[in-house]
Amino acid sequence: MIDRAGLASFLRQRREALQPEDVGMPRGQRRRTSGLRREEVAVLCHMSTDYYSRLEQERGPQPSEQMTAAIAQGLHLSLDERDHLFRLAGHTPPTRAAAGEHVSPGLLRILDRLEDTPAEVVSELGETLRQTPLAVALFGDASRHTGAARSRGYRWFTDPDERRLYPPEQHDLHSRVLVANLRQVIAVRGPGSRAARLAELLLPRSEEFRTLWAVHDVGARFDDLKVFTHPEVGRLELTCQRLHDPEQSHMLLVYTAVPGSESHERLRLLAAVRGYPVTVGAPD
Repeated sequence: MIDRAGLASFLRQRREALQPEDVGMPRGQRRRTSGLRREEVAVLCHMSTDYYSRLEQERGPQPSEQMTAAIAQGLHLSLDERDHLFRLAGHTPPTRAAAGEHVSPGLLRILDRLEDTPAEVVSELGETLRQTPLAVALFGDASRHTGAARSRGYRWFTDPDERRLYPPEQHDLHSRVLVANLRQVIAVRGPGSRAARLAELLLPRSEEFRTLWAVHDVGARFDDLKVFTHPEVGRLELTCQRLHDPEQSHMLLVYTAVPGSESHERLRLLAAVRGYPVTVGAPD
């Protein structure tokens, strides 16, 4: 059963403990709220302000498991806090697994501070869990994908549009690395895992995947220097830095250009065209 009073109290406490700068939001002037406003939390949780407000007021419907997960992520909860939220909402907490989709508060805090940089949090299956605005401008909005197509590797072998951002001479390397990475994940997660299911889906759909799968290569690696051919700004050479969260097997990928380079200027142009901040690619 839902604990409405406990849920309302916990939501208020967590909301008031967060500051706008903690979640990548501007503070603004004449701010009286001690923490985040309800409408700000609603934006973070991808729900209406009225829906969220009713939860804090001990009324409204019981939030679904999907809504509860969205609130946990929006409020930057730890796994322990997420599980507590699920119990208050009357649900069994999701099974804790290294391949879960709940992004840690630490990674989210870093991502929130990268508004002017292409950055994304991805799962071990190449599912984009969070993107900065400039990453959306570079790669497209990953939230539009559903099912197996959420995996970049799956799309690589089934959707020709996925390859248009990459120069043709790099396609072979991408294919080999994606197959090698998937094989390594299956070795860790086992034959009944989501990774194994992904391979089962790809084998009958892609001759290229079948050929590479038969090679059993596990040593292919991406270069740190990524080359993209963007339809709006042209060729971009970006260095990819990785930060690994071992508890959730998530990776924060940050793409930067050498200051003063042509790619740096083109990345600034992309930001300007989309109306984003243009202070990208600052020196380390």
